[in-house]
Parts: sequence; structure tokens; C-alpha cells
Amino acid sequence: MGVRVKIFDEEHEEDLETKINDFLEDLDEQQLVDIKYQLSTFYDYKDQIYCYSAMIIYKERKEEEDDE
Repeated sequence: MGVRVKIFDEEHEEDLETKINDFLEDLDEQQLVDIKYQLSTFYDYKDQIYCYSAMIIYKERKEEEDDE
């Protein structure tokens, strides 16, 4: 099985949570390797901007490898 990553980047933490949960629904438990999470902020003279990001590291399904 090959290892893949999926990266998510959202301005709101609830949006990130929803996207991650939707992606995880399609993975078998044994496919999940790790999840890395990061929060970044910056100020643009008017607003403070938040960037919530996550990287999911997972193993490909056997049939996905066979298709390549």
C-alpha cells in the first residue's frame, strides 16, 4: 500500500472539522496513519485572520493501487 496525504485549509475551525470528518468517513480505520494540525494567525491592519489547517496521512486502499 502506498502512503498519501490530504491537506485541508479553512478560515473557520468548524469548517475544518466538517471537512476532515467527511474525508475520514471514506477511510477504513486501518488506513489512517496520522493527522497533523496547525493554527496560524496574522493581522492585516484591520482584522486578525485565522488559518486552520490539517494534513491527514493515510494508506491507499489496495484497489486504488491496482488501478494505477
